[in-house]
Amino acid sequence: MSNPLYRDLNTALRERFGCRVQKISLDAGLTCPNRDGRLGFGGCIYCNSFGSGTGAARDHSITSQLESGKAFLRHRYKAQKFIAYFQSFSNTYAPLEQLRSLYEEALTVPDIVGLTIGTRPDCVDEPVLDLVAELGERTYISMEYGLQSIHNRTLNLINRGHTFETFLDAVTRTRARELEICVHVILGLPGEGKADMLDTARALGQMDIQALKIHLLYVIQNTPLHRLYEEGVYRCLSREAYVDIVCDFLSLLPAHVVIHRLTGDPHKGELVAPLWALEKQANLQAIRETLQKRHIWQGKAYENKRCSATEVRRVQR
Repeated sequence: MSNPLYRDLNTALRERFGCRVQKISLDAGLTCPNRDGRLGFGGCIYCNSFGSGTGAARDHSITSQLESGKAFLRHRYKAQKFIAYFQSFSNTYAPLEQLRSLYEEALTVPDIVGLTIGTRPDCVDEPVLDLVAELGERTYISMEYGLQSIHNRTLNLINRGHTFETFLDAVTRTRARELEICVHVILGLPGEGKADMLDTARALGQMDIQALKIHLLYVIQNTPLHRLYEEGVYRCLSREAYVDIVCDFLSLLPAHVVIHRLTGDPHKGELVAPLWALEKQANLQAIRETLQKRHIWQGKAYENKRCSATEVRRVQR
């Protein structure tokens, strides 16, 4: 059933494919340019050695991971079709032929109807985008770009390794090939207040993007952020503050943008804080109830002022 408060992913996929479609997260064994020394070491301050995945599937082939995921998701959600989600680390950061082999292997698995490729905006040169666009001529493709914030001071503080301008360039070149874009943002980053986070929403609302993932910044073990938390330098958002910001964030986005997620999914064995981040269903329910109570919905405060990349930069403080 369609969610009247925001445009959710399940509804959007059902409209596109006519059935229940689930994404299967994959670990292709790749890395990241601010981990392997090209830009730096250690990655972003919130990221551990497994990146955005668990690392549990790294020793298994793409086909094996997909077959295992299909069996689980068919049983749990009665899913009929699946999207291969290259999730862990930067999934365009490898030699072109290696990438082609990985993507093509995924597409040969039965009932895989497309690819989602998670990566960084500084890891999509022209040959990579040409390859993805070639595949996009025969299957569904979505590029997922980790932005996290539009503020360069924040990107520098979290050791992101790229700028907002790099992201804008990637969006322009990706959309020139008519590829869909899903953007990742994180709420609660060090040094950012609510106004800073909503500036990110306003800027994204004026850009040619098709989907968004909203994450809570949580602290996981053995990361630079963990040290900052222990030293008292960083404090996590409360559930109430996070819910409030998410609701306002959604209101500033155009109604057509598909919301892939509204909070993160920390692994229980790695999470340090906040512990309420583990209560996913309670958090989603709190967001829905707050939207209803405040009479807010996705797009309510959106102003259609589609901007050029140069004009979007002016939103930054």
